Amino acid sequence: MTREFNFDGLVGPTHNYGGLSPGNVASIKNEGRASNPRAAALQGIGKMRFLHGLGVGQAVLPPPARPDLRTLRALGFHGSDEDILAAASRDAEHLVRLCASSSAMWAANAATIAPSADAADGKVHFVPANLTTMFHRAIEADTTRATLERIFADPARFTVHAPLPGGSHFADEGAANHTRLQTDGYPAVHLFAWGRRSWGAGPAPERYPARQTQEASVALARLLRVAPERTLMPQQNPAGIDGGAFHTDVLAVGHRHFLMAHELAFLEAESLYDELRKRLGRTLAVVVASDRELPVADAVAAYPFNSQVVTTGDGTLAIIAPEESRENPAAHAFLERVVAADDNPVRAVHYLDVRQSMNNGGGPACLRLRVVLTDEEVAAVKANVFFTPALGSRLESWAERHYRDRLLPSDLGDPKLHREVMTALDELAALLGLGNLYDFQR
Repeated sequence: MTREFNFDGLVGPTHNYGGLSPGNVASIKNEGRASNPRAAALQGIGKMRFLHGLGVGQAVLPPPARPDLRTLRALGFHGSDEDILAAASRDAEHLVRLCASSSAMWAANAATIAPSADAADGKVHFVPANLTTMFHRAIEADTTRATLERIFADPARFTVHAPLPGGSHFADEGAANHTRLQTDGYPAVHLFAWGRRSWGAGPAPERYPARQTQEASVALARLLRVAPERTLMPQQNPAGIDGGAFHTDVLAVGHRHFLMAHELAFLEAESLYDELRKRLGRTLAVVVASDRELPVADAVAAYPFNSQVVTTGDGTLAIIAPEESRENPAAHAFLERVVAADDNPVRAVHYLDVRQSMNNGGGPACLRLRVVLTDEEVAAVKANVFFTPALGSRLESWAERHYRDRLLPSDLGDPKLHREVMTALDELAALLGLGNLYDFQR
């Protein structure tokens, strides 16, 4: 038996609004505001608890250690931890923000994955994203690889690759640009979306950067061992990127035999949908919102497409949307139309409060990495990462004890905060059965 698990990224203790991501409208809008790391963590754990209650497979990914002192040392700062933070805060405050970002909470960017049923060698493949477009995200790649190797440690069943090489030419943003669709009786189809070409001319956004390259998407399909006839490589619509859809999952979401998209999600969208119907049959349901029905500005502000679409315990599909999608009239009307229609398999929409994440530009779908596993593959994972109500309670107690309820970007160089983070993560690694995961533990 196979089941999809949502590995949610735990929000880190340095959750803050540093305004580090051009093209991410919410991130820039909220730069410098006070954040609430404790509330952010509890909102994320609450989402995991809710999904587990629906019968959805749920698991946990730990945050990296922040501030990232290894990176500050590589940039020339030296001495004790306190010396490094003091010097960097004095001489290069922006570097402290970059190295203290908690953006790894958006686990959809952690990696791209192919389940064993789709890979030529019958193993689950993971390619950690290099995230080279943004410095504060690029420093996550090595830690993500180490974490995945620790969790999925059985080489007979799992392969964790190195991130793609090649800098900006092979810029890879992970599963935020990847969608796997499958209908009964047909092989799964993988969409590897991209925003720009590294070599050769073509349509490109003018206002905001296109983060994923075509070359990276093609390389991912090769590494994941997915056959060419089971892949499609659609281009993101440059108008959608310039509207604030820095990743595909800002304007499109798919699950099993259902795809929901904004008309500005993809270039040549109708040709893409026709090809999907050809490969997946007539039971594939595609629902598209026009820009007139749901203006792209509302889609970016309310994130209805950054919802999760999940299979619940009774086998029906449900949408997990942010509370902002209920409050935005256009987004709410669209989602309610989807649920009310008879021509798609979605039977419910649930609105959840993840405002701390939304304020930084990440909705419910950003917070999770989808991993399809067989029962045998689940049994091969020895770490304590699969969600249960008891684990959820222990994580909530942990966050209540260790996280601050108010944090400004100017607090990130505080040595006391750094000690708080190390204490919290040392306890978390033990709680999740991950051993000495962090540099400071070794």
